[in-house]
Parts: sequence; C-alpha cells; structure tokens
Amino acid sequence: MEFLVAMTTHVPDGTAQAAVEQVRAREAARSGELARDGQLLRLWRPPLKPGEWRTLGLFAAADDDSLEEGLASMPLRVWRSDEVTPLSPHPNDPALAGMTPHQRPRSEFLITMTITVPEGTPAHVVDDTLSREAQRAHELAAHGHLVRLWALAGSPDRRRILGLWRADDAAEMAAIVEALPLYAWMTVESTPLTEHPNDPAHQS
Repeated sequence: MEFLVAMTTHVPDGTAQAAVEQVRAREAARSGELARDGQLLRLWRPPLKPGEWRTLGLFAAADDDSLEEGLASMPLRVWRSDEVTPLSPHPNDPALAGMTPHQRPRSEFLITMTITVPEGTPAHVVDDTLSREAQRAHELAAHGHLVRLWALAGSPDRRRILGLWRADDAAEMAAIVEALPLYAWMTVESTPLTEHPNDPAHQS
C-alpha cells in the first residue's frame, strides 16, 4: 500500500539550535535508510507560511501498523505530528503500465480532483468521457506530465483522485488540467511542491 503523509514539525521554544541540527542530521540518515528499504518513496516541501515546518511524504508499507512503525522511527517524530492519507491504485496510474516519466527538470504538483457527474447525464456520455480521460492520461504520462495517479481511500468509484504531475510552471500545469476531458465535472486543488533535501529521488 502507498500513503501520503503530511508531516508538521513544531520545535519546542528554547530548544538549542545545535540540538535541532543534530536531530535533522539523524532524520536525514534515517530517511536514507527508509528509502533504501523501499518504505520512503518521495519527500517534498509544500508552500509554507513564515515559521512553518511542513513536509509531504509518499510512503509504502504493508499496512497501517507497518507505516506507523516506520514513521515512529524517524527522529523528528518527537516534535512532529503526522496526517496520513491512504492511497488506492487508479487504473490510469502510469506506474501500473510501467511508464517512466521524462526526467528533464520540471516543477512538481500534487493535484486533488473531485469528480461530480451532473445528475441526469446519460451513461454513454459518462463512459465516453471516462474513456477519453484515460487516453489523455496515457498521453500526458508519455510526455512526462503525469507521474502517478491514485484513488483516494473512501472513494471506491474513483471519483476523488490524487495525482503527482510535472509542468514547466503553474500556468502550464493549469492549462493541462483545464484541457482534461473530465475538467467540466471537476473540483481541483493544486499544491505546488519544492525540492526536499532528503527526497530519495535526488539522492545519489
């Protein structure tokens, strides 16, 4: 199973900077171990307000207990709270087709799409739109824009979707999303991501 984990750290007032740096160094080392074990897949920084210390992580684990064991082993957990979102496979996920996205530098985005089909829409229209969406997802994956796609837990009909996307900038990303066949039925929440120093994707 895969999980998206929002990690928020609050360092207690009065903590010496040397102590903070020591914990961060141990966190980096432990992150590397979890990545080598296949438990930590990606790390990003979302947009931060002044004084905020937040990280988004993509983890793999056999179950909730295994995930918690891994999270609890991270040194920053002593100052951190975690919000876990279980992820389910989506049939349009490029990873299921063994597709490897282009690696040229691009900005990354986590985008949540909630699909609400208008009441009374004929079934054949829904089926046709879903088919065109699947084809477009395949094309965007081939061009390196769509990296991963998941159905959010609690959405067995796959009407709430989380995607990891790449584009040159926010304007290009918005244009890609707005051109999706399902866009007229979507509510979209986009989170721009920046590089995290412990991200396994950037480790040598």
